[in-house]
Amino acid sequence: MMKKFLLIACLSISGCMSLHAQEEEVVLHTPTGDLYGTLLMPEQASGMPVALIIAGSGPTDRNGNTPLIPGGNNSLKMLAELFVENGIAALRFDKRGIAASRKSMGSEADVTFDTYVDDAKAWVALLAKDPRFSGVIIAGHSEGSLIGILAAANNKEVKGYISIAGPGENTATLIRRQLSNQPERIQAEAERILSQLEAGKEVNDVSPFMQSLFRPSIQPFLISLFKYDPAKEIAKLNVPILIIQGSTDIQVAENDATLLSKGNPKAQLALIGNMNHVLKECNTTGRNAQIATYGNPELPLPTGFKERIAEFISKRK
Repeated sequence: MMKKFLLIACLSISGCMSLHAQEEEVVLHTPTGDLYGTLLMPEQASGMPVALIIAGSGPTDRNGNTPLIPGGNNSLKMLAELFVENGIAALRFDKRGIAASRKSMGSEADVTFDTYVDDAKAWVALLAKDPRFSGVIIAGHSEGSLIGILAAANNKEVKGYISIAGPGENTATLIRRQLSNQPERIQAEAERILSQLEAGKEVNDVSPFMQSLFRPSIQPFLISLFKYDPAKEIAKLNVPILIIQGSTDIQVAENDATLLSKGNPKAQLALIGNMNHVLKECNTTGRNAQIATYGNPELPLPTGFKERIAEFISKRK
């Protein structure tokens, strides 16, 4: 592991402070290629939990950024720094096929949702072998929330779980809802394809209009994803759970967080006012204001979000 020391200037909940953090580049070797991550450590180098941060869907990298939006937002990098501010380590990583881990994926058709779950489990196992850590807390953002739930289930190394802006319903159901305002012919084709994918069958006849959603190369991924209902899967967890959702998130709704919390009544539910999907303060769901935050790495994490994370961590140390 390559190490370097950073000086992080941060505003803590109790006031202004500076702290030294140690940064290590970490490699996870898998049979189909290497995955790359960044481990951020407080000065205290042992006897602490470590948070595994799992990014959401699409080409989102370890820092929460995507090449689709110039500037980035650094939301997951800030989340890692927040964990360190509160005395635990944090590892964030580039998913298979993304950024530094791009060579670990050959064809899109070779990767399923379960591949990402297996990768997360492998990261947990790697961290659990490190004698500096007392256990792993999984923090999954967006699609990473479901990946984290599945990786945490029946895993004795996982001591806590945090869902951040995580969907609460089956993805096939979500797609149907998102297409409900489309023309009838589009809905009919989508239903034909979705029904077959839910039955585990690939579909060859996909119109050009639906290729972005249901192209043949992504169908193995969708088939594996459609098997899971997040609200049912979270019920299987027997570790402390925190579910966090922002009120101005235009990608995941507060109802998703409610569904997750009903799935596991022991979970803590935190609704953060004026927080959007990339964990930035935004007091409107207007598209222009939202997009401006997606590409602004200078905006900090909302205070309410930081407080709830800190409270959860303080009971896990």
